[in-house]
Amino acid sequence: MTDLLLTGIAHGWTGAEGERFAGALRIRDGLIAAMGELAPAPGERVVDCAGAVVCPGLVNTHHHLFQSLLKGVPAGMDLPLDPWLMRVPFTWWPHFDEATFRTAATVGLAELALSGATTVCDHSYIYPESWAFDPDAILFETAARLGLRFVLARGGGTRGRVFDDPEVPPVPVQSLDAFLDGVLASADRWHDPAPDAMTRVAVAPTTPVFNLDPGELREIAAAARARGLRLHSHLSENGAYAAATLARHGQRPVPWLAGRDWLGPDVWFAHLVDCDPGEVALLAETGTAMAHCPQANARLGSGLAPAVALHGAGGTVSLAVDGAAANEAADMGAALYAAFSLHRTARGAEALRADTALHWATMGGAAALGLPAVGRLAPGMAADIAVFDLAAPRAMGLHDPALAPVVCGASLPLRHLLVAGREVVRDGRIPGLDLADLADTARRETLAMIARKERQAPHRARAALE
Repeated sequence: MTDLLLTGIAHGWTGAEGERFAGALRIRDGLIAAMGELAPAPGERVVDCAGAVVCPGLVNTHHHLFQSLLKGVPAGMDLPLDPWLMRVPFTWWPHFDEATFRTAATVGLAELALSGATTVCDHSYIYPESWAFDPDAILFETAARLGLRFVLARGGGTRGRVFDDPEVPPVPVQSLDAFLDGVLASADRWHDPAPDAMTRVAVAPTTPVFNLDPGELREIAAAARARGLRLHSHLSENGAYAAATLARHGQRPVPWLAGRDWLGPDVWFAHLVDCDPGEVALLAETGTAMAHCPQANARLGSGLAPAVALHGAGGTVSLAVDGAAANEAADMGAALYAAFSLHRTARGAEALRADTALHWATMGGAAALGLPAVGRLAPGMAADIAVFDLAAPRAMGLHDPALAPVVCGASLPLRHLLVAGREVVRDGRIPGLDLADLADTARRETLAMIARKERQAPHRARAALE
């Protein structure tokens, strides 16, 4: 590990809302040792950050990496959530093999790293007996190879959603004991409770409403808390989800889960699009966090989550990309701009400030994942740092260049990315990763997956490509 001094910082964000800094930033043993006007010390490598924006590494709190080879599936491009689920992830999962899954994980994590993400949470929810490989091992191995912090939100369920098309394969399910055994086995191998852990595991059934028996919720929550594991799931992703919960259980989703030990500062939910003011207040009161997925929710026509209201109530809001099958621009820059612009579209130009969106993507993400040593640039914190280059045309002419990571979106190139002081992106490239070779592999694996599907159902596969 090299001692570093980042110098020439004119446009720095700490991650705290509205808090900026300038000067230099010293890194020792993977931590930030000092900030301010600093002179180089003997043996210290100097990294010039002139003409750049320096901020905490971005934290993506909800993703589905296997979907990185399911971008733009024609059969799902113009469908809302429920039929999209049927036509894309739940139709295509049987056609993955180990090579396809590994390639998808590499594509997704590389895309995230090049957009400034230093911590990624993947909600992995497909665990069929037919897969002759260990998806958890592949995810952790790939994240380690690229040098990223990685949280596995290990999903699945004891019940599968039933779709009205008999050609859609059944959703893989497990017994409750098998589900918990799988999560705890992964936790035994990879969960690190340290505040700056490189690897974590969370208990994350796919949905509490559709994929579990209601009586199982308390048992799962108790098992997670007994091991110090956080809880995660999809919740209230659209109006139909909230309506189904109300029809089945006589309550809206958030209060229904409150009665089953599924709210608290160790819980975060993805989406939360359809939440009424009472639910927002309950989330804030209990410290339950939101993984806000504005771009994917817009792409599927699901709506816009009340992230601004939750933030205003003192709740925890984080930012997430969600799976690439529902968000072909699977990078954090695009998610930042989507949050910034969509809330203004819905509620006016004063709805969301750029620094608040960046706070969600840094400190908010660290809080949602329970990683208090990351997400902020301050002495003693982990040296997870993104250095965005301002030389791109998109950033030219900015009167306040510090706004670039938010207002320039996915067009802003990354100069450097550090995780625990280690350089995982250098001059816009991931050392040791040949992107041209990865592109060839991704193309080959995608075509192979399509061919496997066509052999199984040739008429449907050809129609999906037309």
